[in-house]
Amino acid sequence: MSFGRRIGLLVMDPLSPAVLVLSGRVTRATVPGLCAELEALLATTDTQVALVDCDVGGLVQPDLAAVEAIARLSLVARRTGGRRLRLLGTPPELQLLIDLVGLGDVVGLAEAAP
Repeated sequence: MSFGRRIGLLVMDPLSPAVLVLSGRVTRATVPGLCAELEALLATTDTQVALVDCDVGGLVQPDLAAVEAIARLSLVARRTGGRRLRLLGTPPELQLLIDLVGLGDVVGLAEAAP
C-alpha cells in the first residue's frame, strides 16, 4: 500500500499564537488555575511564538478579579519566553477597568473587526 507524498505542513503554523479562552465568571480563587493552564499551554508551544491570544469575550460581569487574572496571566506569558498577552473580544467594561488600573500598556488589545 502506498500513500502519496505530503507537501508542506498540514498541522498548524508553529508561529501562530497560543490561545487561551476565558469564559464565565473569574474569581480570585480561579486565578491560580488559569495561570497553571497557561503554563501548560506554553510548555507545548513553540518557543518562537511571541504572542499569547487570550479570548475574554465570554467573561461574565468582568470585575477587578478578572483584571487581576489578566495581569497575572500577562506575567506568566512574559516569564515563559518573553511572550506578550493580547486580549481578544474584550468587553467594553473590561477594557475600561484595564485602562483604569493602568494595564493598557502591559497587555495588548486586539483591534475590533470592522
